[in-house]
Amino acid sequence: MPATAATDYYRVSQDDFHLGKDGRADTFTIVCGFTALTPEEQTVFLELLTHDPSGAAWLCVTFKAQRMDPVRNRVSVTTRTGPDGNGPALDGAARELLRATYLRPLRDAEAELRSGRGSRLSQILAGYPAMKDQGIDDYDPDGDNPPSTLVGILRRAEHDIRDNSAVSDVSQDINSAYLQRFAIGDDVLRAKISVATDATLARALERLELNLFAESDEWTRRGLGYNNALFMAAELLLLGKSELAPLLLIEEPEAHLHPQLQTRIMDLLRDQAQGPQETGRAPVQVILTTHSPNLASSTSVECLTLVVRGRTFPLRRGITRLTGEDYAFLTRFLDVTKANMFFARGLAMVEGDAEAIFLPALAAALGMPFNQHGVSVVNVGHVGLFRYSHVCQRSGEQIPVPVACIRDRDLVPAGTTEEMRGGLKCWDEMTEQEIAGHVAGLASDDGGPVKTFVSNWWTLGYDLAVTSWAMARLMHRAVKLASVAERSWPDAAKTDQVIARADRDIDEWEGQDLTLEQAALKIYRPLKLNSASKSITAQFAAQLLASTPLTDGFRMMSAGIVSR
Repeated sequence: MPATAATDYYRVSQDDFHLGKDGRADTFTIVCGFTALTPEEQTVFLELLTHDPSGAAWLCVTFKAQRMDPVRNRVSVTTRTGPDGNGPALDGAARELLRATYLRPLRDAEAELRSGRGSRLSQILAGYPAMKDQGIDDYDPDGDNPPSTLVGILRRAEHDIRDNSAVSDVSQDINSAYLQRFAIGDDVLRAKISVATDATLARALERLELNLFAESDEWTRRGLGYNNALFMAAELLLLGKSELAPLLLIEEPEAHLHPQLQTRIMDLLRDQAQGPQETGRAPVQVILTTHSPNLASSTSVECLTLVVRGRTFPLRRGITRLTGEDYAFLTRFLDVTKANMFFARGLAMVEGDAEAIFLPALAAALGMPFNQHGVSVVNVGHVGLFRYSHVCQRSGEQIPVPVACIRDRDLVPAGTTEEMRGGLKCWDEMTEQEIAGHVAGLASDDGGPVKTFVSNWWTLGYDLAVTSWAMARLMHRAVKLASVAERSWPDAAKTDQVIARADRDIDEWEGQDLTLEQAALKIYRPLKLNSASKSITAQFAAQLLASTPLTDGFRMMSAGIVSR
């Protein structure tokens, strides 16, 4: 049973063991290491510590569960210390000191903060240092000073309620009219109405609840997200006052929280984890699991651990291929859309908006939609492509997530004007060895699950147009529509007119026996000279592709583009 700060009892059951194609596993083991212990903590766990070769002391705890009787759902659980799990058993006192606060994913925050016997709020308040002296009964019925402790206040409330005329009348009526008739000899029964039969601190705390109020100081019912935030604040209140190893475990803290509040919650958790903010407040170690790109993007990459196919892959320094500059770069530029990379089963990293828009449409048209296969497109812009791919490259076991880095070759074809070349080299100015070296340089950071795919000719727009006359027709339509959209977005009638003119151009070029390379240069010219937006062109191309039946030949051409 995992030890938590709440009274919940978590028993290991058969369902906790991994179920694979070969059946259910018989055992599972969880190993926890506690390092950088303070002298006080080393003293507490003195007989359980392990010393590494440098002499530093740390605590290793191994939790092992083993199936015993599948029919009766019986499981054997042991918790021992030592790096191999063969050290002394973790006794009750040590387990108590290592208790963690665990917030479940499907938690009812509002119910947790209500009053009631054994309420979570009463447990939180009972552990708060300021509550230590509130269990003293300082009520003197004959004195003039009002009580100041919770128990004293509760005692006075009981006294005042019993002295209330209405309550006294009810008590007297019960005693005289009914209980006297139950008396046997000298055994006389009497009843008293009071707030509680035992005015203790625990009972006082169980009568308290925590609610959210509006600025007008009036109670108002809030949504589940705000109550979740309030619940976490209450737990942190207690953990921040803990004397030893405060640990908070949260599953999916984003539950019911809108994105802005998710970011605020992460800021709060980070502040609590980084160190004391005021006298007497200890840093809290926070471990959370999430499916939220908002939370992932607001957390330093080196603090993340990916869970892929049942295995964990920390992204801390020294394990990945990320350099110190890479970590700093990602801290600045890793936003919510790019953080989607941490939750994908496959990644296509591209250099611009056009690729990010068109590639998913092309994959869908080929019957291989990215969403169906868990592939995310990450648009990193023209800078930092490999800073992102380095996240998935490691010195040890590689992350089993294939990463395709899609890059432009940026070598212009023969016949390109100086205006369109933009200082780029031309194919016919280079030897085959020089071209091969140029392409190899673009893929120099490949390794592990990362592979770079360089365009066959120039850029995406040109390469699509030069693939076939069918694709050239589609791209010419999209470029012409994007050119018109620079002035005003075309309606349905205008769209039909633009497409008709674009088709006449293609028919004319074919009639003039222009090569595909010559036609592709004409089509790509507005994109290269910025008279048409590449991203808007990609948007129109994706729409046209979705409404265009693919012939077998066109499908094979498109598949060739994707495979490259």
